[in-house]
Amino acid sequence: MNKVILMGRLTRDPEVRYAQGESPLAIARYTLAVDRRFNRNGDDATADFINCVAFGRSGEFAERYFRKGIKIAVTGRIQTGSYTNKDGVKVYTTEVVVEDQEFAESKNNSGGDGYAGGNYSGGNNYSGGSRPAPMAAGDGFMNIPDGIDEELPFN
Repeated sequence: MNKVILMGRLTRDPEVRYAQGESPLAIARYTLAVDRRFNRNGDDATADFINCVAFGRSGEFAERYFRKGIKIAVTGRIQTGSYTNKDGVKVYTTEVVVEDQEFAESKNNSGGDGYAGGNYSGGNNYSGGSRPAPMAAGDGFMNIPDGIDEELPFN
């Protein structure tokens, strides 16, 4: 099984490119700084810097809402590869191919711009039409739009 779960902060804004073709495909690359849980030497906290790549709608989402410093959680799979650079040296790569990505703190805690909470895995999390997702209120709870009561699965 090849499954990775990470939580960390973006080291910079995602770099997004679009593959050429009949329908352009977004490819977003970003690096997560992930704190190590335990430190054997008792030194200051250390982090690993893990490269991630998100394709399609997940890539578009990263381009629109992710900014340097925000805390996100990512699930995906490890992918390795290699290429020969212009000097003829073989370079080995390891990255996480993102399957799901979500915000790991509220907008108020991150101090950044953009989306106010929730997750995004490339699909539409709301199946009730074209209504936008409710934004978080100042108290950290989401506002429930009027008229949605009959769509909730509980009373």
